[in-house]
Amino acid sequence: MSRLVIIDDDPIHHKIVQYMLTKNELGKETTYAYDGNLVLDYLYENRTKISALPDFIFLDLYMPNNSGWDFLNGFQELYRSLKKEIKIYIVSSSIFQMDINRSKSYPFVTTYISKPLMKNVFDAIRGRTLKLTSAQLN
Repeated sequence: MSRLVIIDDDPIHHKIVQYMLTKNELGKETTYAYDGNLVLDYLYENRTKISALPDFIFLDLYMPNNSGWDFLNGFQELYRSLKKEIKIYIVSSSIFQMDINRSKSYPFVTTYISKPLMKNVFDAIRGRTLKLTSAQLN
């Protein structure tokens, strides 16, 4: 079981993930956030505390105020100082190739997943078989 953070501005997406997590036993502890800046602040404050850091972050790209891109840029400045590797999964309704390609430019982004999340995504994450490809859109 893992620690998971969901950053998404859509409360319905939060509910869908909650439901999927209960069915797929991926997250031991899940935190839901509407603002990536709060998560960045938390990660910075706890960067040396392995047990306080999440294993995975599911990140939406297009949110008001602070976008997922803003989070990725902030995380880029922080991730090397973290005492634990955190897997970032982009979970977006965008199917634009430019978004997929841009997300590939961040070395800590594990993969790009198109919404809605399906059971096979959680199975793959648990087995750590997901890789960053545009083929998932087909």
